[in-house]
Parts: sequence; C-alpha cells; structure tokens
Amino acid sequence: MDVLIASTAEAFRLLFSGNSEIWEIVGISFRVSTLAILAAVPPALIIAFCLAYGHFIGRRFLISLFNTFLSIPAVVIGLTLFIILSRQGPLGDFKLLFTQTAMGLGQFLLCMPVLVCMAHVSLQATDRAAWETARTLGANRVQAFFTVLYEIRFGLLAALLAGYGRIISEVGASMMLGGNIAHYTRNIPTAIALETSKGAFAEGIALGMVLLFLAFLLNALLQYVQGKGSIDP
Repeated sequence: MDVLIASTAEAFRLLFSGNSEIWEIVGISFRVSTLAILAAVPPALIIAFCLAYGHFIGRRFLISLFNTFLSIPAVVIGLTLFIILSRQGPLGDFKLLFTQTAMGLGQFLLCMPVLVCMAHVSLQATDRAAWETARTLGANRVQAFFTVLYEIRFGLLAALLAGYGRIISEVGASMMLGGNIAHYTRNIPTAIALETSKGAFAEGIALGMVLLFLAFLLNALLQYVQGKGSIDP
C-alpha cells in the first residue's frame, strides 16, 4: 500500500510539474490516434451507408465480415501489418515499419470495424424517409447523404468516441509496428508497459491517469451532446 501511495503521489508530481518526457509521450499518442481516426471516418461512413441503403450481391457477407473484425485482437492486426511492411513483405520498400505511419495504419484498421458497424446500426434504425424526402425536395445524392448523417449524429458521435477509445488505449499493434522507440513511436500504452516492466510505477500511473481522464472526458462530451447538458452527480 505504501508503494501505491508513494507512486501515485509521484505520478501527480510528474503530471503537474510539466515533465517533458511524459507529455511528449502523450502528444505522440494523441497525434497518431487522432490522425488515424480522422482518416478512417470518411470511408467508414460511406461503407456503412452502402451496407444500410444498398442492395448488392455480398452485402450480408460484408456485414458479417465487419462484425467479425470487431473482435479481432490488436496483435493480429499488428502481426499482419508487420509481415506486410517488413523487408521481406510486399510493402517493405516503403520502409514504414517502426514509424508513426505504421502505427497510424494499424490503428486505422482497428477503428474501421467499430465505425462501420456502429454507423451501420444507426443507419438501419433511422427512418428511410429522411433520404427519400431530401431527394424529393431536389437534393442530390451527396446532399441527401449528409442529411441522413445529420439525423443519426448522436449515433455517429458514439461510434467516433468508441473508435477513438479503442485505438488510443491499444498496445499490441503499436508495440509491434512502432517498436516503442523513445521520442518517436513511444505512446501512452507502450510506455505504460515499458515503465511497469522496469518497476517505474509512478510513470505508468501518471500515463494511466491521462487515459482515465480522456475516457471520462469523452463520455462527458457524449452525454452533453445527447442533450443532458451536465453529468449526473
């Protein structure tokens, strides 16, 4: 218990003293994850819309496939991309392995199923009249598409937050694809794993506090946007 109290106190000191190493790790984690999910949102919404409103051969298979991908472990994504991006792999010439780009690509693939499946469920639950009415009033397909998205905006926000939470806290793919290189690919989860293995519990607790605060902030934002306006005590 004494170790836990001392480590927690030291963690607070590291956070509020502006420790450059800690905040550099936080910055890398947020930058890579934010770019990954921003890149994933447009294709995910288009795919979800096609699955919900389209009629084509293989539609049900694709829905089942994306639902299956929801449970795929991060290390499997990491291993697959590691093989593809390694020197012997088909994309080895691009030398992307152990870079932030490789980490972002892994996180992109991890959040895509979350975004597609949750957006698809929201689209399935909404009334098709929104699309039909927009088209009747003269809106083109793109305008009608955004009209439907506005109708399910709360569901889309929930999907976005769930996807972001999925990738910013994963460790397997980031460790394999980024290599946990100091000042370059070391993000919050990989740093926690490293510091804990070294017995540096204060640093691990400090970074864990950042993740907990982020989770609280994301949920508070969702509750506010959904119209509650405040968090119940």
